[in-house]
Amino acid sequence: MSMGAYDEEEHERRERKNSEVDADFDDERTNYHGKVEYDSGESAEDLLDQFKEINEG
Repeated sequence: MSMGAYDEEEHERRERKNSEVDADFDDERTNYHGKVEYDSGESAEDLLDQFKEINEG
């Protein structure tokens, strides 16, 4: 078969493959328990001052 030639069997195989639905995966959500803490180590004023310096520079 030459390059670019139409292959009807391959087309049909791909159509069948694309039309199948894979329902083997777990449909339940995973629940995570715990807590998240954020600590930037700087106050809001320090961060604003740093932001102003960056914008001026």
